[in-house]
Amino acid sequence: MRDLDQPGRSAAIAENGMVATSHPAGSLAALDMLRSGGNAVDAALAAVAVLGVVESAMTGVGGDCFVLYSPKRGKPIALNGSGRAPAKAEVSWFQEQGISEIGQESPHSVTVPGAVDAWCQLQEDYGTRSLSEILAPAIDLAENGYRIMDRTAFDHANAVRRMKSDQYLAERFLPGGKPMPIGTKHTQPQMADTLRHIARDGRAGFYEGSVMKDILSRLKELGGLHEADDFAAQHCEYINPIHAPFRDHEIFECPPNGQGLGALMIMRVLDRYDLGNGYSYADVIHLIAEATKMAYAARDALFCDPKYVDVPVDYLLSDERAEWASDRIDLKRASQFSSWNSFAAEHKDTTYLCVVDREGNAISFINSVFKSFGSCIMAPESGVILHNRGHSFRLEPDHPNRIEPGKRPMHTIIPAMAMKNGRAVMPFGVMGGHYQSTGHATLLSNMFDFGMDPQQANEAPRHFCFDGQLALEPRIPEDVAQDLAARGHNVTRTKTPHGGCQAIYIDDDRGILIGGSDPRKDGMAIGY
Repeated sequence: MRDLDQPGRSAAIAENGMVATSHPAGSLAALDMLRSGGNAVDAALAAVAVLGVVESAMTGVGGDCFVLYSPKRGKPIALNGSGRAPAKAEVSWFQEQGISEIGQESPHSVTVPGAVDAWCQLQEDYGTRSLSEILAPAIDLAENGYRIMDRTAFDHANAVRRMKSDQYLAERFLPGGKPMPIGTKHTQPQMADTLRHIARDGRAGFYEGSVMKDILSRLKELGGLHEADDFAAQHCEYINPIHAPFRDHEIFECPPNGQGLGALMIMRVLDRYDLGNGYSYADVIHLIAEATKMAYAARDALFCDPKYVDVPVDYLLSDERAEWASDRIDLKRASQFSSWNSFAAEHKDTTYLCVVDREGNAISFINSVFKSFGSCIMAPESGVILHNRGHSFRLEPDHPNRIEPGKRPMHTIIPAMAMKNGRAVMPFGVMGGHYQSTGHATLLSNMFDFGMDPQQANEAPRHFCFDGQLALEPRIPEDVAQDLAARGHNVTRTKTPHGGCQAIYIDDDRGILIGGSDPRKDGMAIGY
C-alpha cells in the first residue's frame, strides 16, 4: 500500500475490465465500449481515435502504430502498422539534390501513414463493433469540442515555433497566434469529416478519395516524392513477436523495425544482476545506464526494416551477447561514451494505451506522429497532421537504415506484453521516443525488483543515458547525482516531463486487475 500522506495516486483496481490511456477522454471512450459489451480491441480503437483528436501533438490518423494483442491471455499477436517510404525515395536522388539529412519538418520526413490501415485490419479481424460505433466518440469530440488540459497546453506551448512553420496548422492550433490556455474549448471540424470518411468507407476512406488527394496535394506542393500508388500500396503486417526472459516473466516486444529489441537487450543484461538485493540507488541507475549505452549503440548501427537488411535478433538476445555486455560493465566507472551517430537526440512523447476485457483479451497499443505535431505539415481540407517518421532514415548509402523505396524506417514506438506461465499478465508501454527501451526495462525492474505496483512504478523518478548525457529527473536526490558524476557520468537534470506510461497487471491470485497511468500526462487507469 502506498503512503497516503505522500503525493501520488492509488493504483486502479477492478474485476471485469480495465483501460489505461494518457487522457481521460480516451479512457472514458474505452471504458464505455467495454461496459456496453465491446471487447478489448473495440475499446482500444475507440480510445486511440479519441486520443488522435484530444492529443493531436502526439498522435492521430496521420501517424503510425504497433500493437501486441493477446486473445484470452494467450501468446501475443504482433501487428506492424508503420508506414513506408515513397517508391521514388532513393538515396541517390537525395544526394543529387544536395540533401544530407531528412529534416524534421520536411515533406521527405513523411512516410505513408500506417495507422488507419492497421486500425481497420484489427477491427476486421478481432473487433466486434463497427467502425462507425468505434469512431463515434472521436467524431463527436472533433465536431463539438473538447477542453484543453494541462499536459496538452504544455505540449502546445513548447511547439509554437514548429506550429508556425505551417499556416494551416497554426490557424487550427494557434488561434490569434498564441497557444490555447488550459480549459479552452477546441474543435477540429475537418478531422470530424475525415473520421466520418473512415467510419463509412474503412481503409479506402483514408487511402483513396478526397482525404488521400488532400494529403497528396499538400505533400507534392512542398516537394514530396509521394504518389497515389504509394498510399494504395500501404499495408500493415502481422509478424511474430520477439521475446526474452526477465526475472520469472517472459517479455514480448514487436521485432524491428521497432526498437523493442533494444529493450530486451537491456533486460538480458540486467537479468544477470539481483538489483533488489545489495545494490544502492546509484548502482541501479548506473547499471541501467551502462546496459542502455550498449543496446542503443547496436540499435543505431543495426536496427532497420528486416525486409531489406537482416537484423541479427537471435545473437543480440543470446546468452553470449548478454555475458559479453555484462563483462564490460564496471560498477564503479562509467564507460566512455562513443558516438552513436544517432538520428536525433530528442526523446519526445507519444500516446500509449492498454486494455484488458472481461474475457481476458489483453491489448498493448501505441500510436504516434513522432515529434510534437509530427512534420508540422497539415493537409488543409482533411485536417490530417502528418507524422515525420522518415526523419529517422539515414542518407548514407551503406547504412542498414538508409531510405529506400517502400522501406519502413527504424521506429522508437514499442508496445510490450509481460507473460508468466504461458499467460499474459501485463500489457504495458512507456512513451517518450528514444527513452522507450530504457523505460520498459526500468518499469519492470521497479515492479519485479522493488515490489512496486504499476502506479508506483509509473511515478518513480526516471533517468536516461543518451547521447553522452545521463539525464535525471529532479526528484532523484543530489547525493545520488553526485555519486553518478563521480563514476564518470555526464549528469544533467531534465527540464521537461520524461516520457509517460500505462500498464495493467492481471493478478490471478486475487482475481483483480491493477492499473497505473503516468502522472507526467493527464491520463488515467479505470475499470469496472
